[in-house]
Amino acid sequence: MTGAQPLGFDARDGLVGVARNQRGAALHVLFVCTGNICRSPTAERLAAAYGARQQIADFTASSAGTRAVIAHPIHRDAAFVLESLGGEASDFAARQLTPRIASDADLVLTMTRAHRDSVLELAPHRLHRTFTLSEAAGLVSKHDARSVADLAALRPRVLADEMPDVPDPIGQSPQHFATVGSQIADLLGPILELCRPHD
Repeated sequence: MTGAQPLGFDARDGLVGVARNQRGAALHVLFVCTGNICRSPTAERLAAAYGARQQIADFTASSAGTRAVIAHPIHRDAAFVLESLGGEASDFAARQLTPRIASDADLVLTMTRAHRDSVLELAPHRLHRTFTLSEAAGLVSKHDARSVADLAALRPRVLADEMPDVPDPIGQSPQHFATVGSQIADLLGPILELCRPHD
């Protein structure tokens, strides 16, 4: 890896990436996990890298943690997996999820249902914009959601066993980190499709 910052990176607020929603407006996605040092930064930085590679315009991504290890870099094992998948791990500092951070996002994607509940405790008005990562990916790939509004409208169609949580790899083997990283990368495909401009 060259260590260069990813396209669109802003060290002041952690925004990265380069997608428009169905109306053509800029779209900002917030990823949420617990410590903000493994899963959510992996999702943030991979979304940025894949979005830039696919030339999806006006897309930004950031991340935060419900119990963040504030100011810490991405966990070493997660950083290795992230870079092996094509993302950039440098210049990252974990941050605590706040109502303002949740409210500023157009779409909030959490690693687990418990994280989704935590977001909604802080920002209940974001109900129709907050989903687990697997829930949102399934709504796109299996139910043809094409916008954030579609995600909310189609949510009742998703069964609990169709949206498995992304497990926490902390304390596990490097292979477990790799498995979790691959799961996140696979789930991002439908999310980026959702973020593409649609006529």
